[in-house]
Amino acid sequence: MARDRSSKHEATDTEEQPLKASAEESSSPDGGAESRRSPKKLWTALRRIFLLSRPYWGRLFGALILLSAGSLVALVVPLGLRELLNAVFEDANRAMLDRLTLGLVVLFLIQAVVSFSGNYLLEWTGERVVADLRQRIYRHLHRLTLRFFSDHRTGDLTSRLTNDVGSVRSAVTQALADLLTQSLSLIGSVVLMVVLNWRLSVIIFVIVPVVTIAAIYFGRKIRSLARNIQDRLADTTAIAEEALSSVRLVKSFARSGYEVDRYNRAVDDLFEESRVRVLVSATFSSVVGLLFFSALTAIFWYGGTEVLAGRLTTGDLVAFIFYAFNIARSVGGMSRLYSTFNSAAGATERLFELLDTEPEIQDASDAVPLTDLRGDITFDHVTFAYEEEPVLRDINMEVAAGETVAFVGPSGAGKSTAMSLIPRFYDPQEGRVMIDGQDLRDVTIQSVRSQVASVSQDVQLFNSTIAENIRYGRLEATDEEVRDAARAANAHEFIASLPDGYEAEVGERGVKLSGGQRQRIAIARALLRDARILLLDEATSSLDSASEALVQEALDRLMEGRTTLIIAHRLSTVQDADRILVFDHGRIVQRGTHEELFAQDGLYRDLAALQFRNGSREDAVESLRERQ
Repeated sequence: MARDRSSKHEATDTEEQPLKASAEESSSPDGGAESRRSPKKLWTALRRIFLLSRPYWGRLFGALILLSAGSLVALVVPLGLRELLNAVFEDANRAMLDRLTLGLVVLFLIQAVVSFSGNYLLEWTGERVVADLRQRIYRHLHRLTLRFFSDHRTGDLTSRLTNDVGSVRSAVTQALADLLTQSLSLIGSVVLMVVLNWRLSVIIFVIVPVVTIAAIYFGRKIRSLARNIQDRLADTTAIAEEALSSVRLVKSFARSGYEVDRYNRAVDDLFEESRVRVLVSATFSSVVGLLFFSALTAIFWYGGTEVLAGRLTTGDLVAFIFYAFNIARSVGGMSRLYSTFNSAAGATERLFELLDTEPEIQDASDAVPLTDLRGDITFDHVTFAYEEEPVLRDINMEVAAGETVAFVGPSGAGKSTAMSLIPRFYDPQEGRVMIDGQDLRDVTIQSVRSQVASVSQDVQLFNSTIAENIRYGRLEATDEEVRDAARAANAHEFIASLPDGYEAEVGERGVKLSGGQRQRIAIARALLRDARILLLDEATSSLDSASEALVQEALDRLMEGRTTLIIAHRLSTVQDADRILVFDHGRIVQRGTHEELFAQDGLYRDLAALQFRNGSREDAVESLRERQ
């Protein structure tokens, strides 16, 4: 049995540990929406957001101190206005009026300078945190295994990397600053209002608890809607990306109208969720505004009666109204902040779902690099399943260094899966995969994959130049080495004939090149890599005869001196292999050379009869049906 180690290795990326410190806290025991809307869940999400800014806490605290100073300066302004008005209306003191006016101008200048400095530091910190988060998520995505990407749409991951990270930014920067400044403004205004006239303050004290209860009620709804909106946004991104990346297929089947309708439905769903959120937010803001403006009206009426009765000066009333406005603005702002934090928390949950996902395949704590590689490959009683039903069943095989072995068999027999275990894209549930006698679980993943090169039917090219696509095999390769690899791959001639030569852009997924040209660039890339183990998966199956001849010649050069595994449905391409392994229903059912297998009754001869027209085609088809 294989050692159960692949999913239990300790994480080595220490930079991500602060982000994962609260993983257990943020996971919901029942996964329900109600738990996501709880205050504890909101606090946990916000705590993890603010931990992102840990490397920049010095700048962040400096910004908050400056912004706080600006808020305190703003609290002094109504007192200055009070004195100014009293100097005019009560004392008729022109000299005091001039001094107070100059003092207010100085206060405004101080507030402007302090606010500018604080906002700049805060925005810088926010942009840096967002950049770090995007880089960290992208780095983490590259640590995850192929199984993860099989289970997630690329458009959804792209949406999380862009839209969700952008949503977090508002919570890290402006919302945090507003929370502090609005809190200072609220507390300071309340204290100064009580000092000025405690009887008028009672009106505000009646309103604040009502607004607080409303904020909690509406905030829960807004957070749930924000999470739904991020999901809908991811759906629209995924639909658009899938259709645009397959635009040739869409146009070939005249399905542009269908794809547009599909995208429109997704956008309409997103609009509906957004409309409901806007409705809830607008209702909340209107309720808060109605309550506070009603309170201000009451304050203005009662304060006016106090002035008329001589118990309150005009300056006191104006200052009191200013502080009441401050409280109304602060509570209204904090209610919006609650919505902002809830929205950011919804996006944060999706981001930390990624960051909390541990790679299924990791290096063991005592893993060592695979050095001095010869290229021997061994499968020792290997059983593997993607879900529950095994795809490979008790596979045993040995491939000697420098040997060429072909995998043949019907589709779904397990050939590609067996090949994917060699670069350790997956680990078997039972048995061992070994290179040079070392279990792949005991060596570092990077050292294994650096010695494996692959060429498949579905060539993956980047939307860049031909030279950069070839150099992907070895990033430090010189221009001359790139050209030498292209010559060996029979690609130099067609590249040289292009207007821009090696600097020609290949287009997205190499769309500007023919299938044979893409294959030869892939072979040049593999040649430049100079790996000891070569994996060929249907490398010539979709080519015309002329292109196949050029590609096959290049492959022959590539295979020289390397351990080579070939998957092929066209048996004519593997007749010269040292050995052929025949797969069927996850097992190796036949082994031998082409001549040996063709001389035996079995699956290989049935397949050969279909392709080489030897014997009865009808008998071969009937035999294959019986094996299904």
